[in-house]
Amino acid sequence: MIRIRGLTKRYGSAAVLTNLDLHLRAGEFAFLQGRSGSGKSTLLKLLYRDIGDYEGQIEIDGIPLDQLPRYELRRKMGVIFQSFELLEQKTVYENVALAGEVVGRSPDDIEPEARRLLERIGLGGKLQLYPHELSGGEQQRVAIARALLNRPRVLLADEPTGNLDPETALEVLALLRELQQEEGMAMLVVTHSEQLVKSAAARTLMMRQGRIEELAAV
Repeated sequence: MIRIRGLTKRYGSAAVLTNLDLHLRAGEFAFLQGRSGSGKSTLLKLLYRDIGDYEGQIEIDGIPLDQLPRYELRRKMGVIFQSFELLEQKTVYENVALAGEVVGRSPDDIEPEARRLLERIGLGGKLQLYPHELSGGEQQRVAIARALLNRPRVLLADEPTGNLDPETALEVLALLRELQQEEGMAMLVVTHSEQLVKSAAARTLMMRQGRIEELAAV
């Protein structure tokens, strides 16, 4: 689903990622850990094409990343951010629906899926509320629904519980695992939290000096 071979990313003369390899299979869940500055966020930004200009090969669902039109990448890949990235002037429903609008889906196509997801994550009664009217955990659930709207094959989560208290963080992770299994997608979760990693037996990767090492599942 995600296959990376010999990936190197430089900023000037400094290499942030060095000859990195990774294979994340369809339906697989994995954590990615590493110190600040180790290259975790750079890797994710390359995958969802926030940045470019790299050496090596990146394939998403068997297609070279640089050959995927942006709208097609948005269909194949969902992204969850630590800071939620919700639009304050839009309602819960509108924030979720936006993910379908940007890839050209019609309102009639978007509505049943958006409502289904919001019911599934426990926010079916809050469709018309605005982000500032929600708790942090609820805002992150909206971000999760938005990321899943286009039924992506891959879901990337960059510190998805970093702004949440420990109890809410575990609840959000449990929800992510359930949704990942229900939808059958590959999921890569970047986290600093040992608590999260220990709470779920899953493949665990460590970023060190711009490369990925496999750790045993906890």
